[in-house]
Amino acid sequence: MAIGVFDSGVGGLSVHRALVQRMPNADFVYLADQANAPYGGREGEEIVDLTRRGCETLFDQGCDLVVLACNTASGIALRRLQQTWLPGYRKQIGRPVNILGIIVPTIEAATGVPWEHEAERRGEKVEKLDILAVFCTPATARSRVYEIEIDKRRQDVAVFAEPCPTLALMIETDAGAVELATAIEGHVAAISSRIGRAPDRAILGCTHYEIVADIFRAALKPGTPLIHQPGATADALEAYLAKHPEYRAGEGGARRFLTTGKPGAQSTLVETFWGAPLSFERA
Repeated sequence: MAIGVFDSGVGGLSVHRALVQRMPNADFVYLADQANAPYGGREGEEIVDLTRRGCETLFDQGCDLVVLACNTASGIALRRLQQTWLPGYRKQIGRPVNILGIIVPTIEAATGVPWEHEAERRGEKVEKLDILAVFCTPATARSRVYEIEIDKRRQDVAVFAEPCPTLALMIETDAGAVELATAIEGHVAAISSRIGRAPDRAILGCTHYEIVADIFRAALKPGTPLIHQPGATADALEAYLAKHPEYRAGEGGARRFLTTGKPGAQSTLVETFWGAPLSFERA
């Protein structure tokens, strides 16, 4: 069997690379829904439907587990699919399958506490707030998932989300470094203005953004820690597989890359990030 990795486009390769590095013998199938990318400006029901179809494709390819390497899909669709679709689908195909997301491990990394933990509300005044910026798609920002879930666990962390409507598409379509830097600097300036100062830490809340993490570092205040979703997701998946042997990751080290869009080579930016030429098959 294999592990599926799903994203609306090529941003999930940042998570995929971390998973491959952590589990080099596992078999992986990556699916990019490039025909419908980006998801960030779509309505919720559409995101749920597209994510379900992507997961079905990966389960049909023999995957036991699918990792949603997409914040928008994880924030909008994951819980719905786990609760209302997966139980019936498991009975239909007659085998255990599951879908995991990247928001839970990211919030665990941001708060330093496990997902199950919820802070006691004592009404005590917080002396110093840790200001956390989340750069994300408009759909993720509308969901307020980071603000809500982090506030449950840490009262001393204030979360500010900065929606970046065009950034994922710019990365997907191989925008130039100067154009990307201008856009990212604008978003950093915008959120710093709303906060009233520079953030203390930042989450790159769209997996596309990890591909241009160096540009974010240059735009943010020097030394601003970035919470990296790929590493946090690799930690979480490794722990999950250790607890759930019914989900098999394979052991042949196979790698397949599928797209609903145009098959073939990907952009120079993506191949530079991946570290090798990268060619996709038609899904």
